[in-house]
Amino acid sequence: MKKGLLLFLICFTVATSTSYALSWAYKFVVWEGGVYEVTEEFMAASDIGEKIGEVKRMADDRTGAYYGDASNYYEKGKRYYAIKGIDSGTAIAVEEQQDMWVKAVYLHEAPFHWTDILPYILMGIAAFFLFIVLSLRYASKKEPRDQ
Repeated sequence: MKKGLLLFLICFTVATSTSYALSWAYKFVVWEGGVYEVTEEFMAASDIGEKIGEVKRMADDRTGAYYGDASNYYEKGKRYYAIKGIDSGTAIAVEEQQDMWVKAVYLHEAPFHWTDILPYILMGIAAFFLFIVLSLRYASKKEPRDQ
């Protein structure tokens, strides 16, 4: 009985401690709210334009969540470049290695995340406080003075 209970506890512990990860269908990067699928098409150095961004965070491979300039494959700091003659809304280049770039084509808009509107929230808060400060200053100048 004790051996059976011990075996059950060991199996339960092993089964619940197993970590599962997603298997991504393709490599992608996110830039300016768009998801770009990374292809196997290498780009010549003469086709590479200016740097337009970089990976700032990794996608969560347990939940599949990602936001901002993210990737499910490339580490933080991997750079994105414009491709000469191609609109960046259609395709960009990702630096695979030093002096080696691959093409990434636009697939769809990235999912919404609350941090997408964070700059607007902060500007709204700052405008509200500025309004309060200016209103108080104006009101203090309008008060009649005792003589």
